[in-house]
Amino acid sequence: MTPAASDALPSSLPRPAGELERLQSAWQTPAGWRFFSSVNNTSIGLLYIGTALLFFLLAGILGLLMRAQLAVPENTLLAAATYNQVFTMHGTVMMFLFAIPIVEAIAVYLLPNMLGARDLPFPRLSAYAFWAYAIGGLAFFCTLFAGLAPDGGWFMYPPLTGKEYSPGLNADFWLLGIGFIEISAIAGAIELIVGILLTRAPGMTLGRMPVYAWAMLVVGVMIVFAFPAIIAGTALLELERAYDWPFFIAERGGDPILWQHLFWFFGHPEVYIIFLPAAGMVSTMIPTLAGTPLVGRRQIVVALVAVGFFSFALWTHHMFTAGLGVLEMSLVSAASMAVAVPTAIQVFAWIATLWRGQVRIIGPTLFLLGFMFIFVFGGLTGVMVAVLPFNWQVHDTYFVVAHLHYVLIGGMVFPVFAALYYWIPLINGNRLSEPVARWVFALMFGGFNLAFFPMHITGLLGMPRRVYTYAADLGWNGLNLASTAGAFMFAAGVLLFVVDAVRTLRQAGKQVGNPWHAATLEWLPSEHYGNRSIAHVASMEPLWDQPQLAAEVEAGRHYLPGSVTGKRETIVTSPVAATPRCVLILPTDSWWPLIAAAGTAGFFLLLTIKMTLAAWACGVIAVTGIVAWLWQGDRPAPMAAAKVSDTLTLPIGAAGAASPSWWATIIMLVVDATIFASFVFAYIHISMRLTVCPPPNAALADPLWPGLSAALLLAGSALFAVARRSIDIGTGKPLLPWLVLAALACMGASFACDFNGHRLAGLAPTSDAWSATVAALLAYQGLHMAGMLLAALYLCARAWRGHVTRASRATLDNTALMWHYTTLQGMCASLAIHVVPKLMG
Repeated sequence: MTPAASDALPSSLPRPAGELERLQSAWQTPAGWRFFSSVNNTSIGLLYIGTALLFFLLAGILGLLMRAQLAVPENTLLAAATYNQVFTMHGTVMMFLFAIPIVEAIAVYLLPNMLGARDLPFPRLSAYAFWAYAIGGLAFFCTLFAGLAPDGGWFMYPPLTGKEYSPGLNADFWLLGIGFIEISAIAGAIELIVGILLTRAPGMTLGRMPVYAWAMLVVGVMIVFAFPAIIAGTALLELERAYDWPFFIAERGGDPILWQHLFWFFGHPEVYIIFLPAAGMVSTMIPTLAGTPLVGRRQIVVALVAVGFFSFALWTHHMFTAGLGVLEMSLVSAASMAVAVPTAIQVFAWIATLWRGQVRIIGPTLFLLGFMFIFVFGGLTGVMVAVLPFNWQVHDTYFVVAHLHYVLIGGMVFPVFAALYYWIPLINGNRLSEPVARWVFALMFGGFNLAFFPMHITGLLGMPRRVYTYAADLGWNGLNLASTAGAFMFAAGVLLFVVDAVRTLRQAGKQVGNPWHAATLEWLPSEHYGNRSIAHVASMEPLWDQPQLAAEVEAGRHYLPGSVTGKRETIVTSPVAATPRCVLILPTDSWWPLIAAAGTAGFFLLLTIKMTLAAWACGVIAVTGIVAWLWQGDRPAPMAAAKVSDTLTLPIGAAGAASPSWWATIIMLVVDATIFASFVFAYIHISMRLTVCPPPNAALADPLWPGLSAALLLAGSALFAVARRSIDIGTGKPLLPWLVLAALACMGASFACDFNGHRLAGLAPTSDAWSATVAALLAYQGLHMAGMLLAALYLCARAWRGHVTRASRATLDNTALMWHYTTLQGMCASLAIHVVPKLMG
């Protein structure tokens, strides 16, 4: 019987003795130094939020140094080279180490309880994502103290960041450091997408899902499609710097504009990736603070999706002065204005909700009101810079700096501070001080506007960005001094908040309750295991419409009130209707995610300083850690089914498309395909710049070799399909490893054919950019061959140990997806390499 079939409580019988104790035992958080092995969303979420806020403070200190340098003309506080490092690190840390991580961190902490789940489906992946970010980010920040910090601006435009103009390691630290931090963000996005779609409480249909969860779902999808472009771009620039493959060197057929395309295809959606979670939090907080349901809820959800869609049409918004065609610029200009429409829908809905309700003027409310004022002003200047003639006048001036900060600080930092005031009682039951909140808001709001509003005027008067000093007779002196005073005033407000937060968190814990009388599930009574039982949701405002829900959940009257298997469990529900499908056994605490993350960070950072042997040792540690945690997690279920309520029994685990890990693999392959598409775009972009394609000193491989390669790839996929089928029919246990190894041999032979064909054609990636882009496509396929080697050996090891069966086949199914994708990618790469020159001709 499904939950919708009856209005009775899922579990009305008296709860058995010891049930709660068994649940507590399964979810017990390690104490002392073992706490760092925890993978529970509550533990990781708090560590994540704390680390992101630390980077916010560190980046803020760098911002104060910049403002101190610019307070008066011809200042010598910072030398030019030091200033370049400081402003590059300020922008990089704010964008990559604070803005994106803080929105993912809050989601990791809030979403499981808001969705009514015990935890997100891949807690060890969340732990790995956090530790890779924390270890790598802190090591990256410390480059400042060694004089190795990047100094080419947070967007690292070549040719300034090429080897000719930046011969040191500074740019390499940015490229490799940011590259793996983005991988960490993608891992978090995969966790959030699958968790939102498959682990919602029974009855929480997509129509009843909180707006914040909708915002994070849209953001997760945006990360999947936007972040691969910057990963591809950083890989190409690092290949140029390390191996002299001239992708961006104009004299050798490259194009610096290619970097701008790749960077801003990530960079402009990133603005909305930062804003949309904040908008989701605003849409969650405002109804509570106004005491009334959100006005235009469906329209807000549609607006969230529309903003996400439009954001991918705007990347050349940042390239209006780069010499693009008039038609292209006009279309992007129109799209830049059109994106204001769904954003305005949300703002009007928030204002209408406040108007309809009885607003309480408390700490969160003040920051939300400040957010709306600042963000709307930033949106207006955004429409101004979308107008081509105006953009040409203010491009690379302090007007753009002012606009950027009004949008980002107004659109994200103020909502985050509102969220901290609103949700901090979840930690230990204590609220931040209301009198102090007023001072914090006054200092931050007043200081922000004093700091950044004058920059609009400074920019209109001609002050360019990224200058470390200026002459005294340009008319900027008073405006810059005012901006510096405002920055320190804003910092005083942040410092006062930190003091109050430390005071509050040091207080003795008490019952959390529901201090704001909110409607969403995160305010249900919860412990480290989440809620005592998983609630059945019947409306969009469950705590308002089901007033007894908290007592029922705490008494174990809803789903899964204990641990059926003695392990950590949650319920998997259908993506749309949230109908219960199965019980998912979740991984327990482990050191392996931390070890794997440390190895990953070590690999990239040591590779940057040319300690190759040590870097590869760290790479082995990272792979070992990942394999170990996967090996522990992919075990057969101790029983076939679990009774989750008096009337509902569900299977334990699922295979194929019903499995969360299958969907996570699909999303990972979408990321992979987007990286590949970025490399193909680079190849096409460079080809279109050529008068003759291929260039006179390069040649295509003989069609025999790519044809043979494709045949071998298809043969390998066919063998793998036979191996998978043999498990389906129950005859493949002894044959599986040998079939997989045969498929691996075909894949290896395929790559050898590709490599030999390009070798015979005389491919020389150091000679020109076109040859380099061909080599990049070949190298990316080779990287997949190495990955499939590891996956095949892992699958064979599990098969030899008897862990691959019809009932326990996640490794087989997921490896099959990756295998067939690699076949498809290899064929597409060969097709692109051989078809594009014919089209160019």
